[in-house]
This record gives sequence, C-alpha cells and structure tokens, in this order.
Amino acid sequence: MTFKYDFLVIGSGIAGMSFALKVAKQGRVAIVCKNSLEEANTFYAQGGIASVTNPWDNFENHIKDTLVAGDGICDATVVEKVVREAPAQIKELISWGVDFDKDEKGNFDLHKEGGHSDFRILHHKDNTGAEIQLSLIEAVKANKNIDVFDHHFAIEILTQHHLGKEVTRYTPGIECYGVYVLDQKTNHIDIFLSKITLMATGGIGCIYKTTTNPLIATGDGIAMVYRAKGEVKDMEFVQFHPTALYHPGDRPSFLITEAMRGYGGVLRTRDGKEFMHKYDERKSLAPRDIVARAIDTEMKNRGDDCVYLDVTHKDPEKTKKHFPNIYEKCLSLGIDITKDYIPVAPAAHYLCGGIAVDLNGESSITRLYANGECACTGLHGANRLASNSLIEAVVYADAAAKHALSKFKEYHFEERIPIWNDEGTSLPEEMVLITQSEKEVGQIMSTYVGIVRSNLRLKRAFDRLDILYAETENLFQRSVVSREICELRNIINVGYLVIRQAMERKESRGLHCTLDYPKKNTPKPSSKEA
Repeated sequence: MTFKYDFLVIGSGIAGMSFALKVAKQGRVAIVCKNSLEEANTFYAQGGIASVTNPWDNFENHIKDTLVAGDGICDATVVEKVVREAPAQIKELISWGVDFDKDEKGNFDLHKEGGHSDFRILHHKDNTGAEIQLSLIEAVKANKNIDVFDHHFAIEILTQHHLGKEVTRYTPGIECYGVYVLDQKTNHIDIFLSKITLMATGGIGCIYKTTTNPLIATGDGIAMVYRAKGEVKDMEFVQFHPTALYHPGDRPSFLITEAMRGYGGVLRTRDGKEFMHKYDERKSLAPRDIVARAIDTEMKNRGDDCVYLDVTHKDPEKTKKHFPNIYEKCLSLGIDITKDYIPVAPAAHYLCGGIAVDLNGESSITRLYANGECACTGLHGANRLASNSLIEAVVYADAAAKHALSKFKEYHFEERIPIWNDEGTSLPEEMVLITQSEKEVGQIMSTYVGIVRSNLRLKRAFDRLDILYAETENLFQRSVVSREICELRNIINVGYLVIRQAMERKESRGLHCTLDYPKKNTPKPSSKEA
C-alpha cells in the first residue's frame, strides 16, 4: 500500500510531535512510531527543560554555561539561537497543556543542575518528560490534520537510489521521497511518500549493555540516514549519565535525575566518604562528563560496582515531594532515600552527535530534516549541558517547521518508487541468532567504547563488530524483514559510527576520553606511532 502525506514524521517524542503540531496548520501529517505514541525517550526524561525565565538570570550566563560544558566544540551561533528562543517555546509548550511546577507565589519552581550557574530548570516533579509527552499526545490526537501510525517501523529512506540511480556519499542533490515502513500488525511493507520527512527517532542507548534509554533507542534514524549517504557527525560524544540506579539486571536502568544533586545530593563511596572534590571544584555539581569519569575512576580504583548518592541530610518530606517517582522506585527495592544512600553507577544516556543539520534543521539530504537526539545541531558540542536537550528539540522543531512550510509546496510526490522486493527471502531460521548478536554488540560497546577508551580497545571493538556486521547483512539479505533484524542492523551501523569517529579524534575532549591522547589537540608522539 502507498500512503501520501505533505509531512512525514518518524518518531513520537517532543521533537517529532511539536514539529507535527506546527506544520499541521498547513498540510496533512503522518506520525510513524514503532510502538505507541507514549513510548519515546522524551517520556523518560526526569530532570526538566532549561530556559532563562527568572529575572536574575540572563541569556549570556546560559550561553556561557552551554559553551563551557561543550568543551570548545559547540557552534556558538546555534547556542545563542536556542538560548534566546527558549522562553517563547516554553510559552508554546504551556499553551499545549504542559504544566510546570510553581512555588507558592505562582513563579516557576526552578531547579539547578550540574554545569548551570543559576536556577533555570523548569520541571514537573521528577517526571517532566512524561508530563510533556502526555500533553503533546493529547494535542496531536485532537488535531484532525495528523494521522498516527503506531506499531509501524521505518526501514529505509527513499532516494534516487530506489529509482535505479547510483548514489554515493559524494553525490550532490540527494533527495528524500519518503520511507519504506513495516506494518508490524500485518508484516507488510508499505510505501510512505512525502514532500517533507522529519527524522525524530531518538537516541542510541541500546547499543550499550547498560543504558537509561527505553529499549526502542536503537539509533534507527541515524542508521537510515547513514545508509542513504547522509552526513552523520560527532558520534564519539556519547554521554553516560553519572547516576543511574545500580540494580543489576534492570534494562533500561532507572535514572536518578541530576536535579537530585542540584537539590543537595552528595556523592560518596561505599564507606561514606565524599570524593568529587578531588576531581572538580564544583564537586557533585560538575558537568556530567566530569562526574561520570570521576565515578568510573573511583569504582575501578576501589573495585566497587557502584558509588552512592546521599540525600539523607535533606528534609524527608521535601525529598518525597520533589522526587516522588524516585522515592517509590527505590522503596520498592528496599531503599528509603530519606534514610539510606542510593547506589548509583554511570549508564549510556545521551548522544551529542547524530544526523548533521543546519540552522533550519535540514540534513545534507534535501527534503529530509532531523530533530531531537538523533540530530546534531552543534548545540551540545563535546558534552551536553543538563536539560538542554528538550529545549533544543522544541526550538529546532520551530525552525524546521518554518523552513519546511516555506518549501513543501515546491515539491511533488515521487510516484516511481518500486514496492519492497522480498523475493527469495524466508523467515530467520533461529531468532536466537538475532538476540545473541544484539547481546554481543552491547557487550562489545560497553567493554571497549565506554567512558574511557584507547586505540587498542577501539580497534578490538571495530574488529569484533565487523564480524557481526557481515553475519547480519547476510542474514538480512535472505530473511523476511522483521523489526528484530532491522534493529540489529541499525545498532551495528550506529556502533560502527561511534567507533570509527572515536578513532578519528586524536585527543581527549568532553565525553571522548582516550588513554592514548589524554590532552586536547595533542597529537600522538611519533615514537608511539611506529
């Protein structure tokens, strides 16, 4: 079956839905999501959304904090754009029904998080993402110009390649005509033609064994764009959240929001000693990359599986009020956070790189935009400042919508796209081949491409992944398409990009820390290169 829409959105988080709501004013929109609308990275964001809203804060401070956290890689123009346009987008979120917490005087109850010089984090208790997600879902469902296709999985971007033309990474003028989509209810592959396509597929956390991301975060959009010869950049900058709840066997790991450290939480070792003062003068409120490396170092030096976050010195009732979900989750495991330390360890959390986009949110492929965690705008640089991701998504949804609306009437549907060819394929002989390969990818990435890396570790990861890539491509070519084989293919593609771009960066910067190049912009001595 072939569907035709003015705008096609792949993904159902804040990045995709806010764009859909904006462009639906002038055209028909389809949202394709591989589970339900609720299942997106946005839903799991606890901390909040950063914006200058109080009278004693200012744009210059937020800009400076973002640039410092980004460790010299941020695009300054992008940083200024996002910070200055943030307040207007906060107002629009509120107009869509988002309810941010306020104090007794009616002002926003703002949090402070690591790397921020002031209180500027708007939140809804400790489940801000869920509040935003559910509010946007209501607005989407109420919009008659938006159709939602849940349990549909996007497989490949449609370009000139599908018209029999050779397309390489250097081919000028690659265009996106839509996407091949697997209907998971019927197992039939449909064609979705569009004038404009937005990739908003979220993160890549599931390429790692331990992650805070939902299990849908398999890097689908990035992998599709890379296979379509689009530009992907800064993949080496994978942010590990310093404080995921340590409870072996949980996947995803439960997130202990950074706001808890802003609230006054103190990181301690098993024997109760503070340690962050040894690594940074900001102590437990240092940026995430510093805190994650500090925790990783302490764990390795002591042989411990975790460290601890202590809020037992805070008022118990305030703790329960500010962090009700964390309190209930920990209590279910026998941990009363008002009396007990919280065991925490780093887990893969956020990708700062992704599909390269310009100030309009458009990728190197014409008619294809990207937004949210799968996109690389240049805002985060080498390390994302806490709570900057949600505000980036709404600011760039606005930019992409404005640009797309000015262009979409110039484009036409490409009617010559052939139906998906599955001739000669069969059902996978054993699903265990797919599930085992997926586990192997997670083990490889967590062991060799984690918080601290080295040339030897990266080379070993590359070689191991190369074997899995060959096996998986062979399996994909002769198997009936399924979500499972596509997700495996995607995490291998994305893992390869992380490894390759990490190998290309000959320095330690931000989230990319390598033993072979411990300093910024310091080339490896020639004596070691032999």
